Amino acid sequence: MRDRDLATSSSPARATSRRPPYSIDVILFTPRGAQLAVLCVRAADPRSRERWQLPTDWAAGDETLDVAARRVARAAAGVEPTWMEQVGAFADGQRHPGGATLTVAFVAVVPATVLDVANPDVAWFSVGEPPTLPPRHRVMLDAALETLRTRMDYAPIAFKLLPAMFTLSELQQMYEILLGRRLHKASFRRALQGAVLVEPTEEWRSEGRGRPAQFYRFAPRKRRQGRRPVRFDLL
Repeated sequence: MRDRDLATSSSPARATSRRPPYSIDVILFTPRGAQLAVLCVRAADPRSRERWQLPTDWAAGDETLDVAARRVARAAAGVEPTWMEQVGAFADGQRHPGGATLTVAFVAVVPATVLDVANPDVAWFSVGEPPTLPPRHRVMLDAALETLRTRMDYAPIAFKLLPAMFTLSELQQMYEILLGRRLHKASFRRALQGAVLVEPTEEWRSEGRGRPAQFYRFAPRKRRQGRRPVRFDLL
């Protein structure tokens, strides 16, 4: 899966004299149809062994790690991430496209509905069929996927990719895209109820001859204090 007309590339690396001893790399995910996709930018060096790489840059001297990561993400995707978290530091000896000895990696998500900036040097690839990436970026992509799926038990990542109001079927579909696995419908809804993650609204949507679907919204944080994390039985 590929969509090369939706985002802008990451900004050029800063001058070598100003570089800190580490790079900031961001693994950006978004739902594309029924699949999860990762954003890649075209390699800046035409002599590179790989045509694509993850968004990367060097932090400015006055930037915190989080601020630098958000800048890299905005430059690549053209929008602000709706959720971001640090994956970790990588100094594994694997080749990095910018020659960085140490890399601080972040994972982030952006809604598919806001990705409308065209750029031929950016592409979205299915996480199941990514392009050939530089060795360290391949390792980071796997680590970012693991972090994303582990954090879903505690962080409202799926809700960050949906409109303010949604049906339970839409929410389940988003969880399945992010997890890359099917979920049992009854178990999913019991888990939502037990974790007090959603609350019903007064809005309904007609879905043909079947029963109208009720819209829900993400529950206020104060209602979830002391509740258990979300755990789903997977098919």
